[in-house]
Amino acid sequence: MYFKSNPERRLIGFYASLHFDNLYKTKEDLIETHKEKEKTVLVFFSVKSGKNSYDHIRSLDELRFLAETAGAIVVKTYYQFSHNFDSRYMIGKGKVQEIAEYVEEHKVSLVIFENELSYTHLRNLETEIKCKIIDKSNLILDIFAGNAKTAQAKLQVELAQLEYSLPRLTRQWTHLSKQYGGIGTKGPGETQIETDRRLIKKRISILKEKLSKIDTQRKTQSLERANYLRLSLVGYTNAGKSTLLNLLTDSDIYVADKLFATLDTSTRVLKFKKKENEEIISRFPKKVLISDTVGFIKNLPHNLIESFKSTLMEVVESNILLHVIDASNPNFEEQAAVVKDTLEEIGAGHKTVIDVFNKVDLIKDRELLSDLKHRHPDGVFISAGRGMNISGLLAKINGVLTKNVEEKIIKLKPGDYKGLSEVYARSEVREVKYMKTGIKIKIKSDNSYLEKIVKHK
Repeated sequence: MYFKSNPERRLIGFYASLHFDNLYKTKEDLIETHKEKEKTVLVFFSVKSGKNSYDHIRSLDELRFLAETAGAIVVKTYYQFSHNFDSRYMIGKGKVQEIAEYVEEHKVSLVIFENELSYTHLRNLETEIKCKIIDKSNLILDIFAGNAKTAQAKLQVELAQLEYSLPRLTRQWTHLSKQYGGIGTKGPGETQIETDRRLIKKRISILKEKLSKIDTQRKTQSLERANYLRLSLVGYTNAGKSTLLNLLTDSDIYVADKLFATLDTSTRVLKFKKKENEEIISRFPKKVLISDTVGFIKNLPHNLIESFKSTLMEVVESNILLHVIDASNPNFEEQAAVVKDTLEEIGAGHKTVIDVFNKVDLIKDRELLSDLKHRHPDGVFISAGRGMNISGLLAKINGVLTKNVEEKIIKLKPGDYKGLSEVYARSEVREVKYMKTGIKIKIKSDNSYLEKIVKHK
């Protein structure tokens, strides 16, 4: 596999796209796939006094999973602790030489750093280590590019890729002037890098304009969902959100045991085949929509979050967030903290959250599970894969949804069938009486809607 986020390949595709307004006429416009897999080395650096100085194994394991998801073959890992990072290479000169020798001897084609690399780091490392150098952010962008299916997702990924690349242009791209230069590309007195920057900025502007139009359409769609209660599944990538969505909505959303299998938001109506669960759902104040969103990960590139903000607005606009946690993962607490920090970053830190501990069937130590339940008394413990305790989850959701729900009798004007239709859509109607003086309705709804309807009716 050749990494799509490789600056050279990405920029070639970008230059080619300048001649076509309708980008992504085929899947290959964004995604290039090759059968051969790249031999890869992973590198992790940590400052000794830093909080991550002890978890290099976990960080490298996650980086390995990411690399393998992208199609790489990891043949070697390196880590280094130091009191300060090297401004030239991030890691020390000696470690750079050690990696360079290994790369040459074993014909390694790719080195991936856990740490974010600056323009200076990339330039100096590529000079010493004779192969492609990327960092974790670049790797995540590559995976996103491979999994982007809809036009919106492709636009969002390309925007993030270009914004990531802009401050990291290096001299290695100057040969592009021979392939894509000529009339209309280079300004007077510009170097090729200056030309690249100018054209990338232009493309970024176009992408933002297109995404703005898509966001306007999304807002219209959001208004149409005002008559529903809205839940969103959030969580660390590969926590089991899509499996849970399929179970709760009787759907067939794509599920895979890999990172970032889901990029586009999928929204479905809550429904369930089992009778006891349907009885719980029938007590909800109104119909419920559940959305599955992109998974989070440690050090998720900021420009990727910015690019996907339109998609993530579904989370911000939801009534309740179901935080799906992989309870079988030894690092679940750290992963849960990453999710909470990301929710804060996108403006959803204030939302009502139900912690859903998934994959409990994989915890063989019952004492450990008991301790987990004791430490998280408000959490719900389930197995989406095996359908365990889904009724408990639904009961918890119902309890939160009906916490501020009251029963009240209201009266509409005679013949106000439009208002009656709205009442049916936004509340639970217990009884209706048609009288000469108006329509008398006994309803059950949340306080905010009751206050609104009493004020306007």
